Amino acid sequence: MVERRELVADLVERVTERRVTVLLGPRRYGKTSVLRRVASELSEVTTVWVDLYEVASSADVAVRFDDALAGPTGRWQTAARNLALSMSLNLGMVKVELAGPARLRPDPAITFASTLDVLVRTAQREPTLLVIDEFSSIARVPGAAGLLRTAIQHHYGDLGLVFAGSHPSMMRALFTDRAEPFYGQADLIEIGSISAAALEETVRTGFAQSERDSGGLAALIHLFSGGHPQRSMQLADAAWRNWDAATTAEDWWAAGLDDVRHGTGEGMERIYSHFERGERDVLRSIARSGSIYGAEADLLELAKGTATHARQTLLDSGDLFDKGGELRVVDPLFADWLRQRFPI
Repeated sequence: MVERRELVADLVERVTERRVTVLLGPRRYGKTSVLRRVASELSEVTTVWVDLYEVASSADVAVRFDDALAGPTGRWQTAARNLALSMSLNLGMVKVELAGPARLRPDPAITFASTLDVLVRTAQREPTLLVIDEFSSIARVPGAAGLLRTAIQHHYGDLGLVFAGSHPSMMRALFTDRAEPFYGQADLIEIGSISAAALEETVRTGFAQSERDSGGLAALIHLFSGGHPQRSMQLADAAWRNWDAATTAEDWWAAGLDDVRHGTGEGMERIYSHFERGERDVLRSIARSGSIYGAEADLLELAKGTATHARQTLLDSGDLFDKGGELRVVDPLFADWLRQRFPI
């Protein structure tokens, strides 16, 4: 898709120019796919990919960085392992060491600092791209973000650095709040939804490859999904599977949507059950009206204080997003499930 190609090109340029960048976007918006494409475009650069999803302790952070440094191969790995051994650090073994007897366990914070030292010193020798995914989770670990900044802040010129995360409001706070260690340290770039034109091109091309005419399918999908990347592709695939030359795009769309609803319904039920009562009511109200006030909120007896608190929690968790002042449920299929499951 043209928007994604442009984004990849922009990120490649930023990495090459050593401009620290934050890639923001809700879940399933294609951040990982874009960053993996960036890494493939920079074939002469070794990518160290750190996934901080749901880290909750300094031990978690130390293990994730250790695992990431143990992943690359070739000259980069040789240089990193030699540096690590000189500091009595065995890459890839921190998880094992932390699971051992308490008296023999290394200090997680010291281990994390040593791992960062290996990363920085290796990057000074070998071209390196550091991708830190789900970076917002680091906020749960006191001192971890500060330790990371201290280790790398004077080495931005030695490595390409991209932060990514699925909680846009929390990610913004980590880089725009004066109290945060990474305040003002990076450019913030948003990965947007798919435009109607890009979706039309993609669906039309995909159908044509199997000698099928997509008709007006792309417009129907975009109207429903709002351009959500993963859900749009899922719905297009379901419609393709129901294609019949003797019927219309509306027919394939309806059949495909029914298939997807059937296949995701049980999962939606589980997701919904994990929210607090106030959050559930806010999700239901926004899915129906786009607002936490008004008739829907009154029917749910949703108090303003509860609604305000729940709204912020859901924005922080990435389950809601604010599009031009209008609140939306990030996952269009979840919003659809809410409307179908709770018609009032």
